[in-house]
Amino acid sequence: MTADRYSGRVAVVTGGASPIGFGIAERLAAEGARLVLGDFDRERLEMLGAKLAATAPGRVHTVLGDLSKQPDASALIDAATARYGRLDVLVNCAGGGVIRPTTEHTEATLRATIDRNLWTTLYCTLAALPTMAVARYGRIVNVGAESVRNGLYRHAIYNAAKGGVHALATGLAREYAEQGITVNVVAPAWITTPEADARITASSAAERADWAAFTDQIRSTIPMRRPGTVPEVAAAVAFVASDEASYITGQTISVNGGSSML
Repeated sequence: MTADRYSGRVAVVTGGASPIGFGIAERLAAEGARLVLGDFDRERLEMLGAKLAATAPGRVHTVLGDLSKQPDASALIDAATARYGRLDVLVNCAGGGVIRPTTEHTEATLRATIDRNLWTTLYCTLAALPTMAVARYGRIVNVGAESVRNGLYRHAIYNAAKGGVHALATGLAREYAEQGITVNVVAPAWITTPEADARITASSAAERADWAAFTDQIRSTIPMRRPGTVPEVAAAVAFVASDEASYITGQTISVNGGSSML
């Protein structure tokens, strides 16, 4: 970790109250970034924003909103430029689709999965691009999903949403390459978090048994035979969003324990 790699830089992290989003924000703050975190979960956003501000005083701002709605996404990006006068990095981490067998999806779960993943990324990126284009500098990192590449049981609808997130990155990377803007994807495989573990512990015996069978399926696809961690994802994002990765664009960086290769 480089303490001042992001000194002077401003980063927006969507889904900043989620375990992975907050982990990314922590890593960027530790490397000197000024941050704006966006999320729709008021309680967690306030709690985690305060926690991060205690270690990075004066460098953390939070914005409450539903980022699948264009006005809220624009307000998040506007808050960064209004507060800090610039925008260097956008990490599109808002997500959290519904994972279930395909034919068990409802209209509500279909729309929730697409909204939380694809529309949040689209609206926040569209709001950020003009500022980055004027500055002729920008780093956009979409948090995608390894399941887009290797396929996973119950993930077809989620993959439809995250597949759009992956495809958006390649198109934008080519379109904005000459304007100093790189666009990449960091695609995690199975990532363990204390929050997810707590939810499983609190679930019914039948749900725990189902989850155990499901994770056994996932583990069988990973040569390392273990889930990844939030810090491992955050480290990949911190590199791809840095000046050190200036010649990397349109790429998917898989944090996957080897579950797909090449």
